[in-house]
Amino acid sequence: MENFYVDLHMHIGRNKYNKPVKITASKNFTLTNLLKEASDRKGMDMVGVIDCHAPAVLSELEEHIEKGTAIPLEKGGIRFRNTTLILGSEIEIYDSNCQGPIHVLSYFESLESMKKFSQWLRDRVTNIELSTQRFYGSAHDLQDKVKELNGLFIPAHIFTPFKSLYGKGVKSTLTEILLPDLIDAVELGLSSDTVMADQIGELHSYTFVTNSDAHSASKIAREYQTIAMKEANFLELKLALHEKDGRGIRTNYGMNPKLGKYHTTVCEKCLHPITELPCTQCGSMRMVKGVKQRIEELRTSDQTIRKRPPYVYQVPLDFVPGIGPKTLDKLLNTFGTEMSIIHQATEEDLKRVVDIKITDNILALRNGNLAIQQGGGGKYGKVIKNG
Repeated sequence: MENFYVDLHMHIGRNKYNKPVKITASKNFTLTNLLKEASDRKGMDMVGVIDCHAPAVLSELEEHIEKGTAIPLEKGGIRFRNTTLILGSEIEIYDSNCQGPIHVLSYFESLESMKKFSQWLRDRVTNIELSTQRFYGSAHDLQDKVKELNGLFIPAHIFTPFKSLYGKGVKSTLTEILLPDLIDAVELGLSSDTVMADQIGELHSYTFVTNSDAHSASKIAREYQTIAMKEANFLELKLALHEKDGRGIRTNYGMNPKLGKYHTTVCEKCLHPITELPCTQCGSMRMVKGVKQRIEELRTSDQTIRKRPPYVYQVPLDFVPGIGPKTLDKLLNTFGTEMSIIHQATEEDLKRVVDIKITDNILALRNGNLAIQQGGGGKYGKVIKNG
């Protein structure tokens, strides 16, 4: 087995015709630019692009395959330089069982299976060329179709206050909306970690994935995981999510939940942290309930029934004090990729490239020891100094 760096949640901003795919994503974040960044600068072994249901995106992939710049793998996925692309789709569900809309992720083995899914989806969304479209059908229908095509089904960023399973979708249990046996893993999102999520008993049987939800190149791998597999392909990923034959997630790397922009409960108007209404600062009677409070409401368990991999608090290198664009380029020119800088470069190697303060910050990042100021109400926390 080898350990592979994996980030399974990225959005494309524009397609090959310069038309929007994910409207809120960077205009420069095309499929080609995403894959180049993931392979050449970030050092990711596997990425999931979750806008691949869009016909223009599929067409761009076919062009790469025809030119030989991308190669379909026998066991699923498409190889681009040093990175395997897993074809995914993010969809918004708001059926009669939902309290509010939720986002889910589906992944497929090949271009052919994604084309079949796209064709089926076309009549069930308003615009098949856009990302994260509202699905006109039931959650169960969607799960059944994904499994019919031998795909993977993963609820996305499950605790965020807006458009997530526990944040908006259900009152208390995922069974209100989803068929639990047809879920392959759950995505924690940027405001929770393993310990927090394991307070909910019905999640104990699922693998936890940590992904970036990147809308721009710099956000790739702000959360990721190392996964033990024989090769970086779809079938190996599927085995790993179900911990088969020695495969599985070895380490989750994620931002400290306090950095998440929805970690704490805040006043909707002035963003002041609150525990009850009215807001003592402005008198508002509206709040944005934080992930921490929501998990406390849902808590059913004090322990897990399965051993979880380590959860290491990290941030992208450009979050680290002292690392601006020029310093990052200098590091990349020396060490190749961000994964090499974060995981492999020795203290002595780093000191030859950057000063001791930046070296200490990188080592603190590697060990999860950077001090942070917590976020909430749509505002990210930030790294403030060495821990």
